[in-house]
Amino acid sequence: MRARLEETGYLVDDGLAVACFLALRLHRPIFCEGDAGVGKTALASALAEALGAPLIRLQCHEGIDASQALYDWDFPRQLLHLRAAEAAGVKDAERLESELYDRRFLVARPLLKALETQPSVLLVDEVDRADDEFEAFLLELLSEFSVTIPELGTLRAGTPPVVVLTSNRTREVHDALKRRCLYHWFDHPGFARELAIVRRRLPGVSARLAEQVTALVQELRSQDLLKPPGVAETIDWAQALDALGVDEVDAELAVATLGSVLKYREDAERARGLDLAAVLAGRGA
Repeated sequence: MRARLEETGYLVDDGLAVACFLALRLHRPIFCEGDAGVGKTALASALAEALGAPLIRLQCHEGIDASQALYDWDFPRQLLHLRAAEAAGVKDAERLESELYDRRFLVARPLLKALETQPSVLLVDEVDRADDEFEAFLLELLSEFSVTIPELGTLRAGTPPVVVLTSNRTREVHDALKRRCLYHWFDHPGFARELAIVRRRLPGVSARLAEQVTALVQELRSQDLLKPPGVAETIDWAQALDALGVDEVDAELAVATLGSVLKYREDAERARGLDLAAVLAGRGA
């Protein structure tokens, strides 16, 4: 599992590799929790690539309901069909009703698409943004990997999708949903691991620049920031500096490009007060 994920450019530790293997073997979701930008969403993309399966994403938000996540009826097409049938002289009301709720008029949302697509990887992103009612609905669906549509009956996945749920922990997700899943907490990586990720994701960036940017981000994370940068921001910063045509960075350029890695004014001000030159000197700048 580790080798297949690393072939996609996604580096995993032993705990995550085991969780992914068990998710495939036991058909259980992986619940990924941690700060934004630490690789939770990227895991689903890597799994899809490693398995040669489509990635189906459900982005959760406040107020999301079953019709947005599961299925809906295509009312405009149903209305057109009804008018066409009436124009053709069809008077059989029972027949018209049965035709209106035919599978061809059903709009499959991400959850239903994942049940009907084999194999597939389902990403339920930022589930902590949804409400309790949606969590309960999701728990029921993931327990059976089936859904009942009153007009059509029960649709069940022949092969359950690989499911990745992510949470940035803006609120606590109920234990009932977590118990259904394999759990993995995503920490910010250490220097060596983060550097390896940057080098793997951005092979065109110079080795010195990748090392310097990683060192700077590691230092920023040690500060009391409102939003510590994740690995995604490390990659963004290295990519931005590379786009400027540099092979190494100095303190002045680091400050000028802080907008690539820090997204709050207070954090940027704190970073400008640090001795970035000393951090860079420690990495042989």
